[in-house]
Amino acid sequence: MGVHRQPRPHWDGAGPDGIGRRRFLGYVVAASTLTVAAELGESVLAPSRAAAVVPSVPGPAEIYDLNDMLTHAALPTANLITIRIDTDGTASFALPRAEVGQGITTSSAMLIAEELDLPLDKVRVSLADARPELLFNQVTGGSNTIISMYTPIRVAAAVARGRLLRAAALELGEVIDTLTAKAGVITSTATGRSLSYGDLAEKAAATSTGQVSVDLKEPADFKVIGTAQGRIDALDAVTGRKKFAMDLQVPGALPTMVCRPPTINGTVRSVQNLDAVRAMSGITDVVTVSTGVAVRGRTFGQCIDAVRALNVTWGPGTADGKSDATIRDELRKAELPLPALDLLTKSVDARFTFHFASNSALETNCAVADVRKDSAEIWASLKTPITAQEQIALQLGLPVSAVKLHITEGGGSFGRRLFFDAAAEAAEISQKMGKPVRLMWHRTDDFRHGRTHPMATSRARATYALGEVLTYQQHHTSVATDFSHGVGEIITAEAASLPVADLTFSETIFTLTQQTPYHFGVVTQLLSETDKGFNTGAMRNIYSPNVRCAQELIVDELARRMGKDAYQYRRTHLKDERARAVLDKVAQLGAWGRNMPAGTAQGIAIHPEYHAFVAVLAEIDCRPQTTGRTIPDAYTGPRVTKVVCAVDVGLAVNPRGLEAQMMGGIMDGIAITLSSGLHLDNGHFAEGSWDNYFYTRQWNTPPDLEIVVMPTTTGKPGGAGELAVGAAAAAVACAYGRATGKMPTDFPINHAEPLGFEPLPVSPPVPASPTDGLDRAY
Repeated sequence: MGVHRQPRPHWDGAGPDGIGRRRFLGYVVAASTLTVAAELGESVLAPSRAAAVVPSVPGPAEIYDLNDMLTHAALPTANLITIRIDTDGTASFALPRAEVGQGITTSSAMLIAEELDLPLDKVRVSLADARPELLFNQVTGGSNTIISMYTPIRVAAAVARGRLLRAAALELGEVIDTLTAKAGVITSTATGRSLSYGDLAEKAAATSTGQVSVDLKEPADFKVIGTAQGRIDALDAVTGRKKFAMDLQVPGALPTMVCRPPTINGTVRSVQNLDAVRAMSGITDVVTVSTGVAVRGRTFGQCIDAVRALNVTWGPGTADGKSDATIRDELRKAELPLPALDLLTKSVDARFTFHFASNSALETNCAVADVRKDSAEIWASLKTPITAQEQIALQLGLPVSAVKLHITEGGGSFGRRLFFDAAAEAAEISQKMGKPVRLMWHRTDDFRHGRTHPMATSRARATYALGEVLTYQQHHTSVATDFSHGVGEIITAEAASLPVADLTFSETIFTLTQQTPYHFGVVTQLLSETDKGFNTGAMRNIYSPNVRCAQELIVDELARRMGKDAYQYRRTHLKDERARAVLDKVAQLGAWGRNMPAGTAQGIAIHPEYHAFVAVLAEIDCRPQTTGRTIPDAYTGPRVTKVVCAVDVGLAVNPRGLEAQMMGGIMDGIAITLSSGLHLDNGHFAEGSWDNYFYTRQWNTPPDLEIVVMPTTTGKPGGAGELAVGAAAAAVACAYGRATGKMPTDFPINHAEPLGFEPLPVSPPVPASPTDGLDRAY
């Protein structure tokens, strides 16, 4: 794998928007050692636009998007984000966001190290417990963390640096201007005397809280921000010292699992052998809960045995009798009609189907809960902990102040941990058993009962005349996406300022995230929903991978009909110069248009979102795979052989972390286009583990992968977490269409009958042996 890194850009002090050095307000907080806080958050970026023959009016997401909404919702409580300097010279910061592998603890530490002039290894970043006073400032989602916290964290660190310099001036009896701070030490340029931050931590502390103003470093002076850094938690991760929820040793908390219904959201009617299961070796408790029958034992293996032994009579679920075919019919009936065609225009018109998909995080749903008569304490990886705390308190009949939620690091999320299903379930089980529990879902539970990306259709039409696109319409119809995790509350609070009129939560999210990067005349993108009987949620860009995939395939077809090169056609119609730059970069590095054997082809696509742009060039081999590779018998389909990705997020705080995010997004994009989907059959999903959910693995990962981080053109960070998924999915789909000569319309492409694997039993939904079950549960 080759990784191309651009040289770190040089800034001249003033950004492209003409803003140079600005003063910010912060707070010095009364405490025993120096503790500081920020006040202001980040401002909104306005996208630039390019002219075209038939220009398009900017859509709502180009003016004010989901990321802007999340940033503005976090602003009022930014002053509650604090940094503490300890007597050992370290800076401690409790990050009010969830680390689930995206590297935000490292990026946050870099911001602190930069403004404090402190070595990165002297910054300690932990995850903050649920803090209701933060309101909407403790939501992790929408690729928003670095955008919304870029300025508050820096302001707090700059306040701390200023207080340390003042304390040193008093201690040394010198003027502040004669002092310099470097690597956690303040030195006098006049006398050479020095004091460490640890020496000054108590002396710099304040006895009362007061407001101060600070100057932030100019980008030209950055020594940490913008440099490639390894993750601060990398050593703990590879040595096994990193703690996840299931690694915690909470006194009395024993392994717990749940026997779940054979169909989605089924209910328990009766249990025929409760006493016999309670008497099994190692089992301490068996209780019926709202989601099934919970068992608690000395080991997870004993819990698996007990779950398999339970004889339960189940009531119907919310999806009984439903299958891929019935859901497709529902979606077709719920599609918003497209207007009649003008006889003077031609059109490209297609309908695309996107099947259910699993978030498939490596760590299954899990939580530790200790519920007492008048209190509760819970440990879990949570992206919306304040909402979780409120809802769990209501469920338990306790005041919010009596419920403590500790945020642990999560082994992946992809939108899954916006919901707190495991934490709420663990709390319910602990309350009913009257004992602490360590709840872990089976891998099969995650696939069959966990949150899924909803099945959807997308009807897209572009009309054209005289070689120009006049209209582009896309009506996306989806099984309902659940937004009850807390983002809906933000929408309600921000409703008056949103440019989306009176829309539902889902329609608002769709409008604030979907845009077209092209000048295609009159552009209309609408969402309609149907069927709320499924456990759904956001998954990597929410709607964007599906919507972008459909749109880019339409663009390829437009270029073909007009006799244009697909890359040049896109370039001509792009609105933004930043978009044009990333497209040019991948076309250049990927040798766009080179001669390739029959059955192979290139595809190219672009995706704008959250003040950032990414372009992906993919090469695919659709010839029969007879190379001797070790692959599952069920999958012998096309393979992506090369990917070139160029990404512009404005200012990349940590380019190395950004590259890693792009890699993960590319693998997800390949998976959802080619191989990863769930088959719904009579109210349950057939897939039950990794051996039949074909996520991108070593055998179908492109051996040639190149990622370019573009130099900043804005001086400010944009969103990056999900950015590459939509572009990669679309580029792979376009490559497949060019290689086979037929536009693909059903995704993933290998989603066909027969399944090609033997599904695990549906009742009880557990693996065949305890050992296998434990392997798959992690």
